[in-house]
Amino acid sequence: MRPGDRTVVVGAGLAGLAAAVRLAAAGREVVVVEAADGPGGCCGAERAGPYRFDVGPSVLTMPGVLAALFAEAGEDLHAWLPLRRLDPAYRLVFHDGSRLDVVPDRDIMAERVRELCGPAEAARYLAYRRRLGELFAVEWPAFIDADTARLRSLLRPATLLRLAALGGFRRLDRLAAAHLRDHRLIRAHTFQAMYVGLSPRRALGVYAVVAHMDLVGGVYFPERGGMAAVPAALAALAEKKGAVFRYGSRAERVETGGDGVRGVRLAGGETLRAGQVIVACDLPAAHATGLLPKAAADWRLRRPRYSPSCLVIHAGLDRPLPGQAHHTLHFGRAWHATFDALERGLPQPDPSLLVTCPPADADTAPDGHAVISVLEPAPNLLRTDWDRLRPALEERLLARMTALGYPDLSARPRLVIDPPAWARRGHTAGTPFALDQRFTQTAWFRPSPVARRVPGLHLAGMYTAPGIGVPPVLVSGRLAAERVLQEPR
Repeated sequence: MRPGDRTVVVGAGLAGLAAAVRLAAAGREVVVVEAADGPGGCCGAERAGPYRFDVGPSVLTMPGVLAALFAEAGEDLHAWLPLRRLDPAYRLVFHDGSRLDVVPDRDIMAERVRELCGPAEAARYLAYRRRLGELFAVEWPAFIDADTARLRSLLRPATLLRLAALGGFRRLDRLAAAHLRDHRLIRAHTFQAMYVGLSPRRALGVYAVVAHMDLVGGVYFPERGGMAAVPAALAALAEKKGAVFRYGSRAERVETGGDGVRGVRLAGGETLRAGQVIVACDLPAAHATGLLPKAAADWRLRRPRYSPSCLVIHAGLDRPLPGQAHHTLHFGRAWHATFDALERGLPQPDPSLLVTCPPADADTAPDGHAVISVLEPAPNLLRTDWDRLRPALEERLLARMTALGYPDLSARPRLVIDPPAWARRGHTAGTPFALDQRFTQTAWFRPSPVARRVPGLHLAGMYTAPGIGVPPVLVSGRLAAERVLQEPR
């Protein structure tokens, strides 16, 4: 093939891997450049002593997105990556001691809501569940699994009117409260706003579809290898289809000429000639370091609004925790005050904690041992002195875990990731959640996945539409590949 027929993908995270799989399956020459020693990006794993931890996503939703990617390459997902559905998807523990185990089954959930909240609330729950399904059915094909690179993608009057009728442009907390009465159920269906970097009072109702993905669609986890098995399988698939991976190679600059992209210059001086380049990494950093040409500047990044970050403690345990759910969300007593604090760049006064206890395999922990992770939402680096704040917040989080009945983690092997640590891992503003998804940073208003003034340059990942989360990031990579395939050769 001629150099102009080659596509270079910068970044072997989920978006870059999805793009590489799609292009290689279509018979294109693909070279993936990754600074790290292996695939994964944000969906990676790290070690502390004999323990291995997933340091990115802790579960997989909407496995059909991944399955479709494998199918486009003529392969069966489950032959490459066996998955199991988690039961429960979440264990929700409220501050009054009550709890709700969430499963996808409609009738089982209705009965559990009836037992917790009464028959009237169970009926309201079923009605709201139907509303979530209707919202998802409208949004997914039109705005999530769709190319929104052009303004006309938003000009869908019938779709917008339908979303408005379903409450998609109300605030999320008001949409939930219009259907539900019990504050526990309202929290159970609105805490997901944090996934898009907003409080339930600021997120639009369209993001109720995140609750639908989690609470109705089911939550999955690889049978072996933890979440890092997902990028490992995608990389292996891309290689089988002919993609070449250059690990330990840092992309320094996208080279351009009068007719657009010419290739990618690597640290050390080598240039990989290419007719198309897909940059699938932290976009603000790519602009700041000069990886992207000045002509690729995007007005949408002039005043970026970043999501809050998180403080995460990963620890190794000398014994499993019998009966512990994979995901347990411990709600704090406070609610609105916690989100108000984050918006002011302050730590939450009474944070809700997400505790993850994945099943251990031979590579995760020694025989008879286990791992545990706890995540607390936290301000990013923009307005907070984390050198001063970190010791106190870590101590508070360890004490909170002990008070909740978990083993004392203070003396266990552990890995602590705070916003400065996220920044060292390449995340602008010290947040692994990129830009928040307020209306002015959603769909066409999110950084463009196409550099209009640099023909052949495409962008993918959580900074572009459809946004953050494993399914949207996979979609962004696939869409970037589709745009490349549509270009004249």
